[in-house]
Amino acid sequence: MNLWKTMNRKEDPRVYENKDGHLVRSLKVKDILALGVGTIVSASIFTLPGEVAAMHTGPAVAISFILAAIAAGLVAFAYAEMSAAMPFAGSAYSWINVVFGEFWGWVAGWALLAEYFIALAFVGSGLSANLRALIAPLGWKLPPYLSNAFGTNGGVIDLFSIISIAIVGVLVSVGLNRAARVENALVVLKVFAILLFVVVGATAIKHSNFVPFIPKYRMTANGPFGGWQGIYAGVAMIFLSYIGFDSVAANSAEAINPQKTMPRGIIGSLIIAVVLFVCVGLVLVGVVPYQKYAGNAEPVGLALRYAGHPAIAVIVQTIAVLGMFTALIGMSMAGSRLIYSFGRDGMLPKWLGKLDKNRRPNNAVISLSFIGILIGAIFPFAALSQLISAGTLIAFMFVSIGIYPLRKREGMDIEEPSFKMPLYPVLPFLGFLASLIVFLGLDSQAKIYAGMWFILGVIIYLTYGIRHSSLNK
Repeated sequence: MNLWKTMNRKEDPRVYENKDGHLVRSLKVKDILALGVGTIVSASIFTLPGEVAAMHTGPAVAISFILAAIAAGLVAFAYAEMSAAMPFAGSAYSWINVVFGEFWGWVAGWALLAEYFIALAFVGSGLSANLRALIAPLGWKLPPYLSNAFGTNGGVIDLFSIISIAIVGVLVSVGLNRAARVENALVVLKVFAILLFVVVGATAIKHSNFVPFIPKYRMTANGPFGGWQGIYAGVAMIFLSYIGFDSVAANSAEAINPQKTMPRGIIGSLIIAVVLFVCVGLVLVGVVPYQKYAGNAEPVGLALRYAGHPAIAVIVQTIAVLGMFTALIGMSMAGSRLIYSFGRDGMLPKWLGKLDKNRRPNNAVISLSFIGILIGAIFPFAALSQLISAGTLIAFMFVSIGIYPLRKREGMDIEEPSFKMPLYPVLPFLGFLASLIVFLGLDSQAKIYAGMWFILGVIIYLTYGIRHSSLNK
């Protein structure tokens, strides 16, 4: 068999049904919704709206959130159909393996792996920064070498980031049932904190802060500001917030009745998230002039103190720190299932695809946690944050166009799903196009990092994966 044919060989979906049938199905709709909301509405809702408003959009930050949600929503429909038709661990990696072939599945999965590794470190660093800001008034302060990533402001390791990722790794390793219960409770708490901020902050909104709603366009050191150019730059930056529904799909092999559970969880969590993001963005710029959020790591706390509510600021920030664990749990669950899928198929060492005596992929959980800690300890997350979006957008493009070959096989060797992407064949193309447009809006550094990650993935595939693939048998 020549190389091209080998790269395009497709996995039989019945093989994945058999392999993933050993995983425990325990997740209900409420668990999937909590996973989605917890991962999408992560640390970024407390930081990103103010940052985007100051850097690119001004008061029009709400428009950027809505446009980013529309782009993500188109892909979410494709994810909902894919996860209903093929409820396999590994989400896009496994699906593309079935509909396009082994190499393309590897490319999509490898792109997602960048998301999970870096997102784990990203949220861990954000949690650490917020926790340190919260305890500083009490006189508790870590020395610089325990507060920052290696080489950043005198840092050696970010201690709180390491501890938080390790705690979540242990929690996920003891079983999804327990992790889901913790996730559900923390998501309710976090949504309460967001609504508390919106209600209290809305009483201090000044109409003058919204004028002009779309500032005049100008080029700055941070890129375009104002006009539709600034809004577009904001969309590329904000899209990072909406990628969490991929982590939901990665757990479809452990969902009860995935035909109904997955579409409801994926689409429902995205709708809830966009409403919360838009509300927070509007309140932030309504309470405080958007210019004051430049370089501020805690805009929600700033807005509440500005409005004369310092006590509520402490309450919201405390819950925000706890709520960040929801994103860590979601990313850890999804990333470990992706690594398990690589090991299951022989694309990475097979011990990563082994289940323990309780049918849990804990080798994958340990590996993900270790690498997430390593990345968070070495790299300042701001330098790599857009690579999260770059990797996910590549997978989004694959999943969107994957609907076309999927439809030809539904009802044949792939089960007819109860949910199908509406307005076929138009919406799958629009999902692909929206993802491509957002990808092109990323900065050049993110694209360079994505290219380097892609080259590394191809090298690993050609030197290891293609030789050890389970399809060789």
